[in-house]
Amino acid sequence: MITKVKIQGYRIYKNLIFEPNQRLNLIVGANESGKSTLMEAIALALTGRINGRTATEELNPYWFNTELIKDFVRNRAAGKRAPWPEIRIELYLDNRNELQQLCGAINSEVPTNACPGITMRVLPNPDYGAELEEWIKRASNILPVEYYMIDWRSFADCVITSRPKQLATAIIDSRTVRSSSGVDYHMRHILNDGLQPDERAAISVAYREIKASMSAGALKSVNDRMTKTHAGLHNQPITLEMDQSTRTSWEGAIIPHVSNVPFSMSGQGQQAAIKISLAMSRHSERASFVMVEEPENHLSHTSLTTLLSRIESLAGEHQQLFVTTHSSFVLNRLGLDFLQLLGGDIPRKLSELDSGTVGYFQKLPGYDTLRMVLANKIVLVEGPSDEILFERIFEDKYGKRPMALGIDVLSMRGLSLGRCLELCAALDKTVAAIRDNDGAEPDDLRTSLQTWLVAGRRELFIGVPSRGHTLEPQLLYHNEEEVLRRVLGVSDAANLAVWMKREKTETALRIASAQQQIIPPKYMDDAATFIHG
Repeated sequence: MITKVKIQGYRIYKNLIFEPNQRLNLIVGANESGKSTLMEAIALALTGRINGRTATEELNPYWFNTELIKDFVRNRAAGKRAPWPEIRIELYLDNRNELQQLCGAINSEVPTNACPGITMRVLPNPDYGAELEEWIKRASNILPVEYYMIDWRSFADCVITSRPKQLATAIIDSRTVRSSSGVDYHMRHILNDGLQPDERAAISVAYREIKASMSAGALKSVNDRMTKTHAGLHNQPITLEMDQSTRTSWEGAIIPHVSNVPFSMSGQGQQAAIKISLAMSRHSERASFVMVEEPENHLSHTSLTTLLSRIESLAGEHQQLFVTTHSSFVLNRLGLDFLQLLGGDIPRKLSELDSGTVGYFQKLPGYDTLRMVLANKIVLVEGPSDEILFERIFEDKYGKRPMALGIDVLSMRGLSLGRCLELCAALDKTVAAIRDNDGAEPDDLRTSLQTWLVAGRRELFIGVPSRGHTLEPQLLYHNEEEVLRRVLGVSDAANLAVWMKREKTETALRIASAQQQIIPPKYMDDAATFIHG
């Protein structure tokens, strides 16, 4: 298993330290946070390949962190002897007997850490020292990678030329399933795992007989005619025969089918799901590392549920999974405790989350937990009417909707406020939690939540009981009845309090769309002030 990843100077990362979970890692982050880059860097160091090609073939200037290049060019222009930009990816592995050949202390750890591991570096080639110095005289922000080299070594300082067999890796990108590689991948597993030696031999013999029958059948008349045609031209007439050499063996002439459709022509969701299952299959020579990019892509809700169940059932202790996702369903179902939140040089983990809270959200896979994880600031409200009203109150107060200022308003829809606050506390989010008093004293309601509340960081806002137990009577307390009737379009004949209680969502929608502003309940106004900052 990988115990630590260090990435220096690669794409978005100037200096990233990532400590993966032993079994499953759900990698989550906002757009451009580096999820795919992290997966790419790990795969590059494990396999020496990227996009199906060797690192040397794929090397280009855009691998390098742009800020580091700009600093280098600026310092050199100022006459400073700044070191040339480099890329360094280090994978630290656990101490297992089969990995001892990779064990050593040639890594960047201080103090010295002797353990199995791999380092991939992209650095200036000393053979091109003169050319590099000449280039720097007219330097640009596009590095001359033609003068760079790839150095792939174990921590024992031994050069690696091909992936060590102990580090078998399966890479499944469900965003763009490449059909040809998918076919090759499946054929290799099917042939290796599904056929006995005697079966392989029998298929080979049958295939040769089929080709021989082609020569004696469909090609015979062609050969007879060609023999007569060429007889007068040379002494050795040409005929057409089926190739029986080993390079045209039957393995290259068959492809897997799914429901009688060639695998390469089946749906991308189907391809991705089958590839993930094969990579994790208990009956195959399993990959030590399985990397899955966005498994939710191309899959319906039902198919995704089936796939996640398959992942859960196949995951084993000796296999480490890395999964990137934009889906709350995937996050909730596989477990919040496996979350790795990217953003900054040190990803955040939720390993300290209570197991009961993890199980709570697993039972509610449809809840949009990812919004809570990714938001800068959060307002937690009890239901959709509170959500609608708070957004209008905030916009009246500050001239912009909360989301425009990086504030996400989430309706808990009956979820436990304590569970939501625990998750927010684990992520150290700024939170304004708003709830009805329901006839209880605010201090009593606050007591059970005190563990996760921090002044100035996570605060709870509750309406004063004497002004009403829920949102609607609070609105009536702070506004003249005539104003509310006009805003809501409720006639004098109707009981306004009863109408508002019965039509909670409609009340919120009409207030939100009205030209006239209302006076917000004080606890909601205080929450808006707090979360705005």
